[in-house]
Amino acid sequence: MNGTSWADQWDNSAKGGRIGGSAVSGGGAASNSKTAKYKEKLGQGLDKTKAVASSGFKKLKTSSAIGFSWVKAKYYKITNKH
Repeated sequence: MNGTSWADQWDNSAKGGRIGGSAVSGGGAASNSKTAKYKEKLGQGLDKTKAVASSGFKKLKTSSAIGFSWVKAKYYKITNKH
């Protein structure tokens, strides 16, 4: 170990962590193109995830509304039998 903690290695601030700060050197254009490709793929994946989560939430919302209506109808039938 050279004295940096785990948090310093993953810190994205400009204070000088090994990965996110100014202590990182080199890389060049090849590194930037790999990073750009990775960010693009990550963005596409997040878009897909967002779409799936949104559709899942809509299904959950609809199902919950139907379920509550069913419970409400059953309760109404039971309380009005007298």
